[in-house]
Amino acid sequence: MKKNIDLETTALGLKKEIQEHNFNYYVKDDPIISDSQYDSLLKKLEGLERQHPELITPDSPTQRVGMLSSTVFSQVSHIKPMLSLSNVFHEEELVAFDKRIKTDLGVESIKYAVEPKFDGLAIALIYEEGVFSLGATRGDGFTGEDVTHNLKTIRSIPLKIDTKNLPSRIEIRGEVVMFKEDFFELNRKQEELGQKVFANPRNAAAGSLRQLDSNITATRPLRFYAYSIDFEGIENTLNSHSDSIELLNQLKIPTTDLVKNVDDVNGLLTYYHEIIDKRQDLPFDIDGVVYKVNSLNHQDELGFVSRAPRWAVAHKFPAEEAESQVVGIDVQVGRTGAITPVARLKPTFVSGVTVTNASLHNEAELSRKDVHINDFVLIRRAGDVVPEVVSVIQSKRPKNIRAFVMPTHCPECDSKLKKEEGEAILRCCAGSQCPAQKKQAIMHFASRKAMDIDGLGEKIIDQLLENEMIGDFSDLYTLDLNSLEHLERFGEKSAKNLVESIHKSKKTTLGRLIYALGIRGVGEATAKALAKEFGTISNIEAQTQDNLEGVDDIGPTVSGFIYEYFHDGSNISLIGKLLSNGVTCASEAKKEVRLVPQISKKVFVLTGTLPTLKREDAKQIIDQYGGKVTSTVSKKTDYLLAGSDAGSKLEKALSLGVEVLSEDDLIKWTMEEE
Repeated sequence: MKKNIDLETTALGLKKEIQEHNFNYYVKDDPIISDSQYDSLLKKLEGLERQHPELITPDSPTQRVGMLSSTVFSQVSHIKPMLSLSNVFHEEELVAFDKRIKTDLGVESIKYAVEPKFDGLAIALIYEEGVFSLGATRGDGFTGEDVTHNLKTIRSIPLKIDTKNLPSRIEIRGEVVMFKEDFFELNRKQEELGQKVFANPRNAAAGSLRQLDSNITATRPLRFYAYSIDFEGIENTLNSHSDSIELLNQLKIPTTDLVKNVDDVNGLLTYYHEIIDKRQDLPFDIDGVVYKVNSLNHQDELGFVSRAPRWAVAHKFPAEEAESQVVGIDVQVGRTGAITPVARLKPTFVSGVTVTNASLHNEAELSRKDVHINDFVLIRRAGDVVPEVVSVIQSKRPKNIRAFVMPTHCPECDSKLKKEEGEAILRCCAGSQCPAQKKQAIMHFASRKAMDIDGLGEKIIDQLLENEMIGDFSDLYTLDLNSLEHLERFGEKSAKNLVESIHKSKKTTLGRLIYALGIRGVGEATAKALAKEFGTISNIEAQTQDNLEGVDDIGPTVSGFIYEYFHDGSNISLIGKLLSNGVTCASEAKKEVRLVPQISKKVFVLTGTLPTLKREDAKQIIDQYGGKVTSTVSKKTDYLLAGSDAGSKLEKALSLGVEVLSEDDLIKWTMEEE
């Protein structure tokens, strides 16, 4: 018995010692032992665990490498969405952001937490009882991929943290990055081996993290930086974002030392210029800076809009620009018939990739920028945005320039192009009769945020259309192994994978299906709002345009597009084919509203900390009983639901004569209706 205890003590001591050396080496960049001494410690632990397998635990340093993931990554639903940030590019936009924050909070000054915006891969880490148990990619913000095995190979991520006095379940979010120096060395090795080289450090990090074999990931020099921590099960006792960063540091989770606090918009701009000056000397790529309201209570008050927090914004750096030459201009036909002029360029390396095409947006922009064939131009590419022509370099304009004239007929179907009133865009109005629009509609339908048909790329869609195997996206569900196996570059395995992916996509949500239909003006947020409001496709079909316009964030133009779509016989037929081919969607309708006179059709604003209810719980109660919650007190506000530390919103409500409620008042009203 004593021997077992001694062995456990020895193993525990080795694990702690190795973990400490990992922290010194991979996070602090300050190793205190040599590589050979470190290897000796690791081999000693490996030998001990080999002789006594019962000593192996999930947090052991020996468990970082060697586990194969499944052939596909399983999906992980985020308990809280991993939201994207709104962007600002100019000083005026930043001033407007700061002004809105102060107005909404009713304060004269505000403290922000500021940090660099890593150009990496967003990741969520889950720790259970202090042990790293799950790691997932951001994905679409709601569902990501389980990459736990691969994340365990990143030595700057501790497999175990000291969670004494903390909740049993902790979520840490941050970015996986690859240092620029490591990226160039990786590409050099890839070239030597005759393997694929990566376009930039971000692509290298993403590709490395999505390896099916974690042994390969372990050879890649990946690093992790955390930027937030969240608890479950108890009230979050942290008061500010700064407190969160301090706690991460105490837990020995790597964070950047570039995080700081500043006051108001002048502090934001000063930090922005400081980081721009340091940008080239940083070991990792960044594409901007992030500003967050520091107070968590203020963050809670400000809330969210669509899929972005109102209390944070990303200030993007000016896009990288490069000089190129226009060798030709032609037009592309988009999914909704929009005609976009495109400059064909001499291959030019900019912002990490080789660019051969750049958008000229529309006829008016083409004319304003005075772009001609053979012109020398400045092109710009920021992040994943389609490259664009910024301007013509007039001083280098050659004598052999040629003007480009926009076509009068669609280059794909020869239909006459039209420009709708109030629009700058020429359109082909042939709809699905236009080959280009048909193809774009199918590509959109199969895209990740729509029906998510993995493996159905542009080249395969081209083959399916050329061989007349499909006429529209509903026909995808009639494909089988026999038909696909005869296509070029298709074998039994690839055909089987695509059929399985198509079959899997049959079961979806109503929001995804509406988005996949490609209705003009309907993005993800609008599709989800329609799904939540009406619950079924048939309910949407039955609505008047006024009813559609009554849905949050849908204006008269988009409501008109939706109404027209669902009153077009060919579209109704297409939806019918989808449903008859086996597509089903789960309803996302909001819960049945139980009308309470004091709550129904009333506008509420929430402020302060409620005694027992979380803010989201209070919002759900108000929504359930027919009320509406907004973020700003105004003359249209009926009630202010106030808790402790109510602040300026309470003062404004009192000055406007808005009735102030307590949590007890709200609960009492709902109890009276039971």
